[in-house]
Amino acid sequence: MPQVMRRRSGVPRLLLLGAVVALLAGACGQRSDAPAGGGQLRPAAGAVQTAALAPTRHPSAPRFRGGAQVIDGRTRARMRWSWRPGCPVDLGDLRLLRADHWGFDGRVHRGELVVHRRHAQRILRVLAELFRDRFPIQRMHLVDTYRADDDRSMAANNTSAFNCRRVSGSSRWSEHAHGRAIDLNPLQNPYVTRGGRVSPPEGRRYADRDGRARGMVHAGDQVVRAFAAVGWRWGGNWRSARDYQHFSSTGR
Repeated sequence: MPQVMRRRSGVPRLLLLGAVVALLAGACGQRSDAPAGGGQLRPAAGAVQTAALAPTRHPSAPRFRGGAQVIDGRTRARMRWSWRPGCPVDLGDLRLLRADHWGFDGRVHRGELVVHRRHAQRILRVLAELFRDRFPIQRMHLVDTYRADDDRSMAANNTSAFNCRRVSGSSRWSEHAHGRAIDLNPLQNPYVTRGGRVSPPEGRRYADRDGRARGMVHAGDQVVRAFAAVGWRWGGNWRSARDYQHFSSTGR
């Protein structure tokens, strides 16, 4: 009797061993389907592919790039119209800013401004803020691109800063001659007198500030706030003539 019982009890053990062998063989069969070189396993028919449920990665928004540098010999040669001996600021006190900005074409462009060294980092912060807000600036070149002719620069809707020039119709140095003023999108933000004179003349259609157009500046908007955050004031708040393009550290 004991011998018979041992014989019968061996049957389940053999069945269990066979099941284990079958499972191992199936696993080996799966591994043999993997591509050479250690690729992923091919899913069995009807398996759920969870990778397809993963969120799609979108390209990140462009990051602002901007920096300030001293006026070296090459830049000095480019500034032969905007600076000369006798200007109220030395070249050593000026800085060349190279910074990204959004254009009217919806693309990112690299622009340049020259400002006083004391304001370089402040203006870079302003430009970074405008970039994050995607405020469009049509072009931002040194005023020397237009031989430092302010009328030509404005007619081209060029945003500019330093220019060793006098206030129009006076012998007083402009704030631009000190490197502490910027004119932003002059066509969309013209200088308008009480008598109705508009400068540049091509900006007359924007003299009515009730309108909304690409590149315009309005009281309390993100542009005015960005400059105000670094202590610069807007010419659009002047009481007599309104200089909607003009921002300066002195308010003049």
